[in-house]
Amino acid sequence: MKVFKFGGASINSTERIMNTKAILGEHRGEKVLVVISAMGKTTNALEKVVDAFVAGRKAEALQLFEQVKQTHLNILKYLVTVNWKKAEDRLKDFFMEVEWLLHDKPVREYDYYYDQVVCSGELMSTSLVSDYLNEAGIKNRWIDVRDIVRTDNNFRDANVDWQFTAQKFGELVYPLFGEDDILVTQGFIGATDENESTTLGREGSDYSAAIFASIGNAESLTIWKDVEGVMNADPKTFPEARVIPTLSYREVVEMAYYGAQVIHPKTIKPLENKNIPLEVRCFLRPELPGTYISSKPVHGLPPIIVLKPDQVLIRLNSRDFSFVEERPISRLHEIFHETRIRPNLLQNGAVSLWCCVDNRPEKIEKLALAASGIFDVQVEKELTLLTVRHYDEETISRLTKGKMIVLEQKTLETIQVLMR
Repeated sequence: MKVFKFGGASINSTERIMNTKAILGEHRGEKVLVVISAMGKTTNALEKVVDAFVAGRKAEALQLFEQVKQTHLNILKYLVTVNWKKAEDRLKDFFMEVEWLLHDKPVREYDYYYDQVVCSGELMSTSLVSDYLNEAGIKNRWIDVRDIVRTDNNFRDANVDWQFTAQKFGELVYPLFGEDDILVTQGFIGATDENESTTLGREGSDYSAAIFASIGNAESLTIWKDVEGVMNADPKTFPEARVIPTLSYREVVEMAYYGAQVIHPKTIKPLENKNIPLEVRCFLRPELPGTYISSKPVHGLPPIIVLKPDQVLIRLNSRDFSFVEERPISRLHEIFHETRIRPNLLQNGAVSLWCCVDNRPEKIEKLALAASGIFDVQVEKELTLLTVRHYDEETISRLTKGKMIVLEQKTLETIQVLMR
């Protein structure tokens, strides 16, 4: 079995949905589990529906959801003709799930409603793609992932019950592979033991694909993106960025930790546990090899550049000249946890501590207020954090030219420079 994951960008138009036929057509006769995200900007549109509903603006929520419905129905008309009525009926079932909820009054927390509404994006997109593929001659079976992935009720960042999920995978998925070579299901979502929909948090679709690859002992997982592979920098900022042909699991986790938009670490762990290779390929140019990620160490990597603008430096000074390593710093870590802030860079001296974070004004205000009880607090905004793995002096000199360096940390592999 192979696992393919198609993200929202790869199915955000009729042309791109049709492109999935060419990719899957190259794997006829193989067992492929296809995991698909919501189309394009659907998740953002559904988030606006939730915002309006929870704020008590029912009519606006229904109107916003109507726009999402019509988008999917219009695309269906271009993709499916022979079995159009059957395909439309399944979409309408998903519409009804959401509309029943939107006609009620919100009485539970925001995150609960978020998951019940936003999950419909994946259900609708997979239904469209599955019906199109069947009509285009790529026979497949659609599966509701909520029947398989069991989670707790930590809505918007649910934790997977691996034992139950593995059991359901064996009961429901394996038998279907006896009838169909291609199975189509959703990423990002699951369900509680009370059949309430949940979502798996950031990069949840990639994580779903990794879960299935691990449980099913897949030959490989391929994530289809709109780039040629994992690159050593963001090509939008650095036109000279190039594809890295091979990477190790460890390197990908390091890159993600420093903010590179690659693969989330929680996706890597299930693959690493089973030594399942991950390929990142371009759905626009499937003939390209992309990036191959495995347990094998890779040497001679180019400088890998991560640039994070809009950073904030928080300076914390001990009031009585007591060492910051003593009790105040333990309290500070508690404050980080309470405000859900993860420092991008942390450095301390004898009586001072410097913390670089993303500019989230409401969180920074809470942190500064909580920390002011034990520290003198200063905040500086509009900074940029540069991280370079496998750095060389020429790269650092070029990227910091004309900048004022505020803070710098360096190891043998990685340098971080905060600059204004």
